[in-house]
Amino acid sequence: MSTQTPLVILLGAPGSGKGTQAAKIVDKFDIVHISTGDIFRHNVKNGTPIGRKAKGFMDEGQLVPDEIVIEMLRERIEEPDCQKGVLLDGFPRTLAQAEALESITKETYEVVVLSLEVSDETVVTRLTGRRSCPKCSAIYHITFSPPKEEDKCDGCGNTLIVRDDDTEKTVRERLAIFRGQVGPIKEFYKKRDLLTEIDGEAISGGGVESITKKCLEALQEAVAS
Repeated sequence: MSTQTPLVILLGAPGSGKGTQAAKIVDKFDIVHISTGDIFRHNVKNGTPIGRKAKGFMDEGQLVPDEIVIEMLRERIEEPDCQKGVLLDGFPRTLAQAEALESITKETYEVVVLSLEVSDETVVTRLTGRRSCPKCSAIYHITFSPPKEEDKCDGCGNTLIVRDDDTEKTVRERLAIFRGQVGPIKEFYKKRDLLTEIDGEAISGGGVESITKKCLEALQEAVAS
């Protein structure tokens, strides 16, 4: 059994089911789910030294430099609740971030990279079929979890809407950006023999649970080696 702490990086396009699988992995292995967005908000809200640095860039409409993001992440994963392991959500997004992350994890963490593979058409079907209630924020899907009455919220009866980021044009634009970013990141981890690609399509007869099973098996194999 590896003596290092597992650090799970879960890659996946918008609509790949990454959030669903992340929750199941965190529950199964009792590790901490870390969102870089949450780290940003915590540091900025609490006025930490690193948070003030980040806020300076944000106030000027600039991207926060990778070194600041990495420092925030380093501080977070050194906290006591991360001793059993962590799962990163939304990071790394670029090759430079993957390289910087390696510099702070290679001595301490057993890095496992799982990539949920889904086709563009599957993503488009999943996301453009979503409907949301503008009043109570309930989420439906016209195919997988439709409301009892077409276009009406089961809870409050409000007319459901298609969010701006769920239109086909927007979804395809987001996918193009994601594909361009994730290719070099996957190659980076593939060269280090850390990448496992998981079929993220909802397989007939297995569905989401079959995908979860593959994720858990891949992770278990990696941390036990």
